[in-house]
Amino acid sequence: MENPGKSKITAAGLLIALGIIYGDIGTSPLYVLKAIVGERPISELLVYGGLSCVFWTISFQTTFKYIYLTLKADNHGEGGIFSLYALIRRYSKSLVIPTIIGASMLLADGIITPPISVSSAVEGLTAIPGFEHIPTVPIVIAIISGLFFFQRFGTQKVGVAFGPIMMIWFSMLAFLGVWQLLQYPDILRALNPQYAFLFLKEYPEGFLLLGAVFLATTGAEALYSDLGHCGRQNIRITWIFVKFSLLMNYMGQSAWLMQLGEGAMLEGKNPFFAMMPSWFLLAGILVATSAAIIASQALISGSYTLINEAMNLNFWPRVAVRQPSEVKGQIYIPSVNIMLWIGCVIMVLYFRNSSNMEAAYGLAITLTMMVTTYLLSFFLIYKLKWNKILVTLLLVIFASIEVIFFIANIQKFPEGGYITILISAVYIFIMYSVYSGRKISNKFTRFVDLGKYVPTIQELSTDQEIPKFSTHLIYLTKANHRHEIEEKIIKSILAKNPKRADVYWFLHIHRTTDPYALSYDVSELVNDKIIKININVGFRIQPRAELYFKRIVQELIRCKELNLHVRPDGSTKYNDEPDFKFVVIEKFLSVENEFTLREGILLNTYFTLKKFSLSDERAFGLDKSDVILEHVPLVYQPISNVELVRCKQQ
Repeated sequence: MENPGKSKITAAGLLIALGIIYGDIGTSPLYVLKAIVGERPISELLVYGGLSCVFWTISFQTTFKYIYLTLKADNHGEGGIFSLYALIRRYSKSLVIPTIIGASMLLADGIITPPISVSSAVEGLTAIPGFEHIPTVPIVIAIISGLFFFQRFGTQKVGVAFGPIMMIWFSMLAFLGVWQLLQYPDILRALNPQYAFLFLKEYPEGFLLLGAVFLATTGAEALYSDLGHCGRQNIRITWIFVKFSLLMNYMGQSAWLMQLGEGAMLEGKNPFFAMMPSWFLLAGILVATSAAIIASQALISGSYTLINEAMNLNFWPRVAVRQPSEVKGQIYIPSVNIMLWIGCVIMVLYFRNSSNMEAAYGLAITLTMMVTTYLLSFFLIYKLKWNKILVTLLLVIFASIEVIFFIANIQKFPEGGYITILISAVYIFIMYSVYSGRKISNKFTRFVDLGKYVPTIQELSTDQEIPKFSTHLIYLTKANHRHEIEEKIIKSILAKNPKRADVYWFLHIHRTTDPYALSYDVSELVNDKIIKININVGFRIQPRAELYFKRIVQELIRCKELNLHVRPDGSTKYNDEPDFKFVVIEKFLSVENEFTLREGILLNTYFTLKKFSLSDERAFGLDKSDVILEHVPLVYQPISNVELVRCKQQ
């Protein structure tokens, strides 16, 4: 398969990149300068300094760190924090916690991105004479609700329009910016970094306003997550046009602000819409709203991908994943859709307008960027073999910038930033509980040498006194090694009611770091009696174990391997289906345990989440009619101090 990260540059690829990559960062002109100026009197230091900070933030943080450096970290063409983690996790055990924190913060910020983008666009209606007091909250909720409702049908039909719409959007940004720039060309002086330095040094609120400046680059993390949709080169080429359009618009808004005169006030106006000619205002609002909807769609799709990857890397409880179209990689997760919709609606109702949302936006994403910087350093050192001194220098530079932005964003905590931090904390708790609970559970999975039990299994298979359980008996196993098997599987076969079968299969699903890998190998441990199959499944693929197994068996029969073609398969003259029985063994938390506080919280949370998540048979793609479910207790810390006193008989 061609690596999307190195895919050819095509007109279609460039248009797709415009349509789905830049939604978040592309709609930032709707609110960035409005947030910087706010209710402050216009001054050259405020406008020039704020614009200079925006320019250098986009140039260094977005262009250099993400477009140039981070996009190098493509995992077979896929991007995002989990793809990066999958690439480097073997190099350090310390990467788990930062990855969980970064992913959780990104998910939490995704709840506020659609509301702030759509609200900023819809509020443009208040700039039209006669609509100054129109209630925008119901309109915003209706648009967002409609967007989430249509997720179940997929976006392949309307998705073809995303590229052209975003092309119109960025062209509009550039045109409006250049038009204002021609009227006040002196604004170009703001590109001098000296203005940024003076802004931070001399403007009374300069450092605190970095929280508003940071909004210009919040979409960079989402940009990296969408790498797999169109390839690295297409992103880098289109970024030239996108960056030009963004900077032209920021300069145009700044030029318009300077024309108001020293000491003037915005009085609630949004410079983005205020600088538009009146005859163009309605069309501009429609284009802006369309761009905001596309930006929201990109964040929603990104959240689906993030949760799907989290599940496959054992960071999230298993939930239902659907594929609403034939488009590769396009998925729909109903539970995540409902969670995001409720979160977005609550955000709109709580904050009421985009200005209030700015207070909550950006705080969480700074932590995600800091995590990406940390993970990226491992990639540069161990994968690209860069000089450690150079990587350390880059790490210090990026970390210093992001720590400064984080400190500036801390002021948002009491003003609404606490909401995204609280949501992030919930995600962190879920991910850590699932990861730790599964790790503890796996720790108590005992493996034994299958060879020791081969004679007994062979004898059982031919023992006519034992009723035949199934012609083909298939167990899902976690054993990586050819001759190992879980002790609980041996007990399932031999203990209590022994399970006699003609062929015993052990099926191992191996999650790979290659996102779309799908391959297998077959080991015949005992001739036509005990067979092990390893299936390598990429972390972005939803496994379908039964389908894979049956296809593999058909292939073995077709190729006349293992003599399966000359022996009965359990079918009869009444039913031509082979007699397959899958056995799934699930653990439950035994009442015989006694825990420390931490262990009790983690394990009880893990097993509680398992009750509400997909069962193993559904998660691995097994049909219930072919599945036998068995439960075994997990005794982690058995109760030791039990004092029973026998009563004396009367």
